[in-house]
Amino acid sequence: MTSGNVELSSLAACVGDRWSPQIGDPTVGGWGTVVAYALCAVLGFMTFLRVEDRRERIFWGLVTLAMLSLGVNKQLDLQSMLTAAGRCLSQLQGWYEERRVFQRDFIIGLLMVAGIFLALVLWLMRGCLRRNGLALLGLAFVTAFVAVRAVGFHHFETLINSRLLDIRFNVLFELSGLVAIAVNAVALLGTRRSDAPSGATRG
Repeated sequence: MTSGNVELSSLAACVGDRWSPQIGDPTVGGWGTVVAYALCAVLGFMTFLRVEDRRERIFWGLVTLAMLSLGVNKQLDLQSMLTAAGRCLSQLQGWYEERRVFQRDFIIGLLMVAGIFLALVLWLMRGCLRRNGLALLGLAFVTAFVAVRAVGFHHFETLINSRLLDIRFNVLFELSGLVAIAVNAVALLGTRRSDAPSGATRG
């Protein structure tokens, strides 16, 4: 089928053959990462309640939501559904052999959007970036990792499925970003309210 029009029923059937709702990573490392997401969500919410600057509260509210969403996604393996949908669409529309070009362009576009978003956040967080920079870096790392993995780029999949001391790189990649978020949250929770940046907006 080379037509640009694809019936949803055909696409759904193809995706159903490749993906089904199940625990995506039923390993110790997988469940450990889910626990790390949950811990970051709790710490993020506690930090949200503690900080007084309006920008910081918005940021930590977003961090909490992101950690909850990514933690659920970790075991529902929704990015694999997106990968399957992309491959099915390329086959049904007849451009499967050129999918590498699409994946490359998609990753480049994703990185550009992420760069613009990061620059915007850096501008909005000016004045309190020193207090939240580590969490921002960790959040950017984790979301970029999940998004690029969803593309299903073969060379990237080969890299993250490699092992170091019997631990897969994908676990190490995710945990590094989560550790950065957790460390930043703990640091903020350990400061006194009087240490908040001047000009902070209450509530």
